[in-house]
Formats: sequence, C-alpha cells, structure tokens
Amino acid sequence: MMLNLIDMLKSYTDLAIKEAFGHEMEEIESLLPSEITQSTQKQFGHYQCNSPLKLAKALKKNPRQVATELVSKMALFIPSSMIEKLEIAGPGFINITLSSPFLSKEAMNQLIHPALGCLHHTKKERVIVEFSSPNIAKELHVGHLRSTIIGESLARVFEFLGYDVLRLNHVGDWGTQFGMLIAYLKKFHEEVFTEKIHPELSDLMKWYKESKKVFDEDLAFKKMAQEEVVALQKLTPSSVNAWERICDISRKAFQEIYSLLDVKIDERGESFYNSMLQGVVEDFEKKGLVTLDQGAKCVFLEGFLGKEGEPLPMILQKSDGGYNYSTTDMAAIKHRVEKEKADRIIYVVDAGQSLHFQMIFKAAEKVGYLDPKKTRADHVAFGVVLGADGKKFKTRSGETEKLIDLLSEAVVMAHTLLKERMPEEKEEILNQRAAILGTDAVKYSDLCCHRLKDYVFSYDRMLRFEGNTAAFLLYAFVRIQSIKNKVGKEIAQLIAKEQIILNHSSEIDLALHLRQFGETLAIVEQELTPNRVCEYLFSLAEYFNAFFRDCRVEGSESENSRLLLCELTSRVLEKGLYILGLKILDKM
Repeated sequence: MMLNLIDMLKSYTDLAIKEAFGHEMEEIESLLPSEITQSTQKQFGHYQCNSPLKLAKALKKNPRQVATELVSKMALFIPSSMIEKLEIAGPGFINITLSSPFLSKEAMNQLIHPALGCLHHTKKERVIVEFSSPNIAKELHVGHLRSTIIGESLARVFEFLGYDVLRLNHVGDWGTQFGMLIAYLKKFHEEVFTEKIHPELSDLMKWYKESKKVFDEDLAFKKMAQEEVVALQKLTPSSVNAWERICDISRKAFQEIYSLLDVKIDERGESFYNSMLQGVVEDFEKKGLVTLDQGAKCVFLEGFLGKEGEPLPMILQKSDGGYNYSTTDMAAIKHRVEKEKADRIIYVVDAGQSLHFQMIFKAAEKVGYLDPKKTRADHVAFGVVLGADGKKFKTRSGETEKLIDLLSEAVVMAHTLLKERMPEEKEEILNQRAAILGTDAVKYSDLCCHRLKDYVFSYDRMLRFEGNTAAFLLYAFVRIQSIKNKVGKEIAQLIAKEQIILNHSSEIDLALHLRQFGETLAIVEQELTPNRVCEYLFSLAEYFNAFFRDCRVEGSESENSRLLLCELTSRVLEKGLYILGLKILDKM
C-alpha cells in the first residue's frame, strides 16, 4: 500500500506534536491531525505545516517558538532521507522540502504500483451514484449533459479507489403522463403496439405534445387517459404492454447517446419503487410524522419555510391518493440503505432540486431510513449550460438543444480541425479520431468548470489546442508516445533494470506533481468535484511541457531515467483522462 505524501507527513508530524507538547496539554489529540497542505508557491518548498499557529493559541505561546520546538521533533520522526530541509517562515509556518533521492524512489514505486500511488480502499464499501435520470418519451437534451458526465466521472473515481459502485439511472417512467400518451396511441396510432412500424423517440415526443393538446380540449379523451393511469397502476396487461413499448423506444435512443459518451449505467426507474410507496406512507404515519393538509398527507420539517414564512410541506400522498417525487425518493433511500447496503449515496441532480434533497435527507433521518453515522448521502448539485447570450443554451429557433445534436456538431467541427492538421489521413481514421476529440472536448469543457457554476458553451474554445482543453491534454499524451517511439526501448525491460533519477528542477517538479495524483483524488472523493482532476491534469501537462523543454530524453546521459519518467507521466495522464470519461488518441 502506498500512502499519499501528505498523509505520510501528517503521521510523522502528529508523532512530533505529541512528543513536543503532549506533556503540556492533556487534550493534545483535539489538535490533531496536523495541518499539512501542498505549497502554493515553489519558493515555499513542497509542503507547508500550519499547525504551529493553532498550537500556539492553545498553549498561549509565540507561534515561531512553537514552530522551532516542533521542527526539532519533526527531524526525529521524519526519516532523514525524506527531507531536504525544514524551514520556519512568516508568523510560524513550517516549509517542507522533500529530497531528490526520496522523490526519485517514490516515482519508481509509483510507476510499478497498480493504482499509480493512490490509496486503494481494501474494504469494499458500497457507493451508489444516481445520475443522468431522463424522462421516458422525452429526448435527452443539453440539460442532461452535466448530470450524465459528472455522475459517470464520480463513479469512475470511486471505482478506481476500490469502492463497490452501483450506477443508477433513476428515469421518469411512471405517472399520469403515461396514461395520456397510452390513451392517445391506442386511439390514433395503435399500429405502434403491433410493431408494424418502428417509431423513434422524436415520434413519441411529437405524439406526447399532441396528446396533451387533445387532453386539454376533449373531456372524453381526458377521462380515457385517467382510466389508463388507473389501469397502468393496477398492472392491466394491455396497459403494461403499451407502457413497455414506450419505454423500449426511449431506452434505445438513450443508449445511442450513452454509447457515444462511453457511459455505463443501470436503469432503475420510478416504476421500480411503485409497490413500496404505500409502505413508505405507513412508516411515516407510525412515527407520527404525517399531518393532513387539505386532504394530502404531508410531513412538516423544522426549519423549512415557504416564501411567506409559512411551514413548507413535503407531500407524501396527494388528496386524490396519488404519490409524487418525494414518496418515490423516500422509497429509493429505504431500498438503497436496507437492500443495497449502501455506505454512501450520491445524487447528481441540478441545483434547482437542492431544497428537495435537503428535505428528503432530513425526513429520511426522522423516519429512521437514513443514519448519517452509517450512510452518507450527498446531493451533487450543478449549474446550467449557457449560450453566448448568457441565457440557457437553446437552438436558434429557441428550442432546447438536443444532446445528440450538440455532440454531433462537436464531432463535425473536430473533423474539420483534424483534417486541416492531417490532410493526408484516411477518412475512416479521421472519423474515428473526430468522434473521440469532439466528444472529449464537450465533456472536458463541462467538467473543468466547478460544477456549482453556470458556464458558457463554446465549440471554438473547447476545441482549442492551447489552454485548459481536452485537445491540449490529448496532445501532451500524443507527444509522450512520440518520444517513446523515437527512443524505441522496451519499457518493461527498463522498469525491471533501471531507476528514475531526478536531478534537474523540471524533473523534480514533474515527479512531485505525479506523486500528488492520489492527493487530488482524495479531495474529489470528499468534495465530489471532478474539476479538481481537470486542474491536476492541466498542471501535469504544463509540468511535462517544461520537462520536455529543459530535459532532452533521446540520446541524453539520463535517457533511461527520463524515459521512465515519461512513461509514468503517460500512465497518470491516461488514467486521469479515463476518470474524466475521456478517450485517448494516438495521433493528432
């Protein structure tokens, strides 16, 4: 097992703090673990210990005096081979510079480590990630982009770190709208259910709009639609068969996009929880948590108020006996905790649903479904995608942009770009590379923004070969492969016989950053922010470019060592891109 460098330093510094100040403070444990952070500037070393300031306040001592005492003890506990120097700076910070021989050894260990130096969880904790979640009979649009790719990336992070991950697509596949659509199809397009025709999802959307118009204007049809809802809830075979046909058509269209985005997800829609809903209401009633409000069964939670300051209800069962999203989400939490044995549940849903999830989590705790000490529940909120006008991204006609159209346009533009760079390349190869570059560009431009922020969608910006873009990272990867091919040595043989030796400052900077890959993923594991991976990879590409500029590989005295450093960079870069859901290219 390889610990992250920051964890190694914390463990040694904790021992030093106990040794230096344990006799002065019985409650010294309350001041641990020690505060160690990556240095923000090169002149401050590699890491910085901020603990002396907190210790000084508790001990009522001068921070620099505390820092001096702590440094003397750190020197006893941290292996001398690990440290080049410990320096006290400012009001009492301790700057830590790691030694070149130590980083050389760490780089070599990272190269042969199966998880590239990341702390791998040996206990198989269960993590459930709910993401994407479109509605049946409706096309995926630009609004589904963020949930889908953020959720996929987080699932990959947890999988790489050794968790048992279940990816769930909580599709909207139940409710009154299906009664309306089924009634319309039975009346006007019954051939759909005989499979004599093969409609697309776009046909379903068109028929849904038409059914809504008839529903609003024709009382007889409205009654027919309401009867279909009841028939579906009672699992009447003809209604269920019609519903399954609609779901199959939708599922096929969804899968086309999931395949293009390289997304793997298990569908478990609202219908899955239908038989559990009455039991949820009864559980809340047994706990005395239900209040009747205008015939509806509601839960009122302390601290949740409406715009006028009135108590805000969470409706479990409507006055007509129907259920809603809250009931389904409560059933889902119960199932995920009790049946799936989840240790952590992550909901990747837009920020507009923040209040809903705050209430859901609070209510689940009150009824006893969710114990925060045993199961952690997170709502991964995100902002919206904006057009150049700063408003929600739309087509020129003002319609919501279909996700498949958005991705297709990115692929077309990537093809044009690659054709200019490689005019002699075969069309078939160009098409394959354009599909990768275009899709990667869309994903990366989204993921590199902090998920809580809105961002402006721009094909031109996302396909640039400079700056923080997918193309820039892919080009760095391609450059490494070119170096390896030019040198022409067998990497496996070098790993078995050679060592990485770091001498030049650009080699040291690159190796240190490579070794901090696990620290980045540890942050993402807690904060659920994929943009941290993007920031790390962008910096990695820049460190590599500086190394490439300053340190010749082919034909140099350090050829073998530098080739191994290139290989480590390639592996970390490729794994980081994979975690983001991006595919690599061999040529650009």
